[in-house]
Amino acid sequence: MPEDVYATLTGTMLRIGAHKSSSGGYTTGVAEVHEIGGNCLQIFSSAPRNWRPGNPTEEDKQTFLELRKEYDIDPVYFHASYMINLAGSPENREKSINALVAELVIAHKFNVRGSVIHLGSFKNGVRETNDQGLFAEEAAYDVLFKSIERILTETPDDILFIIENMGMRKIGMSLEEIGYIVKKLNSPRVKICLDTCHLHAAGYDISSPEKLDAFLDKFDQLIGLDLLELWHVNDSRDTFGALRDRHENIGEGSVGSGVFEALINSTRVNDRPFIIETPGFSGGGPDKENLDRLKAFVH
Repeated sequence: MPEDVYATLTGTMLRIGAHKSSSGGYTTGVAEVHEIGGNCLQIFSSAPRNWRPGNPTEEDKQTFLELRKEYDIDPVYFHASYMINLAGSPENREKSINALVAELVIAHKFNVRGSVIHLGSFKNGVRETNDQGLFAEEAAYDVLFKSIERILTETPDDILFIIENMGMRKIGMSLEEIGYIVKKLNSPRVKICLDTCHLHAAGYDISSPEKLDAFLDKFDQLIGLDLLELWHVNDSRDTFGALRDRHENIGEGSVGSGVFEALINSTRVNDRPFIIETPGFSGGGPDKENLDRLKAFVH
């Protein structure tokens, strides 16, 4: 795979990277994504399945920033804890808010653009969507809005709050719902991450340039393309519209090569970073083989 694959015929510098481990410190992820041929990165700021916040030192920050510069790893995102639920029980909401406030403060110090967040699910569950694509009554969303507004108020105003679309019945499954949320929040800090596996699970077909353009038109109408911050590029173990979120390696699942080819070559969106979250061909997480397969789709 030639190293100049990042430079497309349109002059766009493609940013293709991966979610990597930060268990040995944030610098570990920088070194690992560079080693597999990536030039952008996503990491956890702390263990993703507990409430204990990250506690990096000033030395950690300097090493992290220096290595990023040396390897040209940019941008970097955090992915929020999987335990976050900004619309659940009062106790869980409070823990979620505190965790995200701590994370976004660290992001500011480490020049991380923001955090990609699964918003959670409503306390009393969800029903079928209504005509507006919403999963709950408006009063339930008020709880969500208050949680997010508090986080935005208590964190640096240069750090992004990035909502990830969902592939199952949780908040953010439909474009209509995401559009409703971002319009109500009305904050320049609220952006969107789209995951190809989640779109596939939720029944959004982007398997050709024409279908991708139609989807992007709809996204632009309901949300606004200017709010699209990055892509999670993952194949799926499940069939189209299955409402199941199980990632697979690129080319090994049911998403189809047409999705990846259309996406990576679309001049409407290929100036956004592409981050893989695949299981890896040896089971160790996103790897060089997955990145090389994605790069191979570049025309």
